[in-house]
Amino acid sequence: MVLDLLLIGLAITLDPLPIMAFVLVLSARKGIWKGLVFLLAWLASLVAVIAAVLLMTGGQPPPPRSPPSTTGLAIKLAIGVGLVLYGVHRRRRHGSGSPRRKRASGRDKPPLTTRLDQASPWAVAGLACFLQPWGMVAAAATVVIEADLSHFSTYLILFGFCLLASASLLAAELYMIFAPKVAEARLKRLRAWLQRHQEPAIVFGCLLLGLWLTGNSIYQLTS
Repeated sequence: MVLDLLLIGLAITLDPLPIMAFVLVLSARKGIWKGLVFLLAWLASLVAVIAAVLLMTGGQPPPPRSPPSTTGLAIKLAIGVGLVLYGVHRRRRHGSGSPRRKRASGRDKPPLTTRLDQASPWAVAGLACFLQPWGMVAAAATVVIEADLSHFSTYLILFGFCLLASASLLAAELYMIFAPKVAEARLKRLRAWLQRHQEPAIVFGCLLLGLWLTGNSIYQLTS
């Protein structure tokens, strides 16, 4: 369970799309407070998913080979295969559709920063929930089924997962609080770099995590 949650947490925290959106939120008017709302909503959605799974299991992992255990592994397998297929799809679309995107990028669009300047806290919270990589969160939920709350270490593992999955956003928020001028320039450069490399990052993350979940699930189902 620990290794699965470690890989999933890393994949979530390194997802470029939420990071780029969070940098825009921090750059908006009252960005630090809106960033805090974004971060809290992000954490709340993770905690809500984990809590829902633990309520269903009662904090006790189902016995091996039992129907709930087998169902959880089958769902994890399906999510792993889905992530692999999604990564392949994005890779093919990126390779064949880049000229179209370049042409479309020249169209006039209302600046997102202007809308974020006027966004309410509820809108920012909704954006955080919307940008959560739900496929990876669902994969984490299938792993949390195995959590045994009778051990204190399980609480530390789940807390560590939530912290790791939010680490990039938390680091950006703290950086903006303690060094706002330096942070603003560096975060903008980070966002520009992520925009140039987001497709390879998403494809690599989906393929790596998908292959791991698929292989791990098949091993557990057949062993």
